[in-house]
Amino acid sequence: VKGTAKKSTAKKAGAARAAKQTGATTVVAKKTPGRAAAAADTAVPKARVATAAPGELAVRPGEDPWAPEEVEEARTELMTEALRLRAELDASDSALAGLMRDSGDGAGDDEADTGTKNITREHELSLAANAREMLEQTERALEKLDAGTYGLCENCGNPIGKARMQAFPRATLCVECKQKQERRY
Repeated sequence: VKGTAKKSTAKKAGAARAAKQTGATTVVAKKTPGRAAAAADTAVPKARVATAAPGELAVRPGEDPWAPEEVEEARTELMTEALRLRAELDASDSALAGLMRDSGDGAGDDEADTGTKNITREHELSLAANAREMLEQTERALEKLDAGTYGLCENCGNPIGKARMQAFPRATLCVECKQKQERRY
C-alpha cells in the first residue's frame, strides 16, 4: 500500500506537469467510499475560441510563442498548398478521364502497349490518391489553426514544436509519436 501511494502521487504530479505544459486543466475525480481508486487525474484540454490569437498556439517549453506574422505565414502557406493541390487534382482527374476513355480502345495493341497503358493509369491513380490525402491533411491543419489546436499532437496531446510546424505545417504528431508510429510499420 505504501508503494502505491508514492506511485499515485508521482502520477498526479506527472499529469499536472503535462497539463501545465499543454495548457490543459487538471480534473481530479472524487473518490467514492467502497470503490477502488479507479478514477485517476486526467488532463482535459481547455476550450478554445473559434480563432486562436497568436501566442495561444501550443509551443514546447523553451520555445518562443507564435507571433502574429508567423501564424499568418503558416495560414498563407497552408492555403496556397490547398489551392495547388486542388489544381493538381483537377488536372489529374482530366488525365484519368482521358486514360479511362482510351483504355477500351485496345484494338491492335500488343501486350506491351496494354501493360504500358495499365501502368500509366495506375501511376495517375496513385498520384491522385496522394494529392487527395495531402489536401485532406492541409485542410485539417487549417481547421486546427482556426480552432486553436494547431501544433498539438493528435496522439499524446503534447505540443509538436513550433520549428517542426514551420518546417512541415501539416504535421499532426510530435517527433516522438511519429517515430513510434514508423517503428510499428
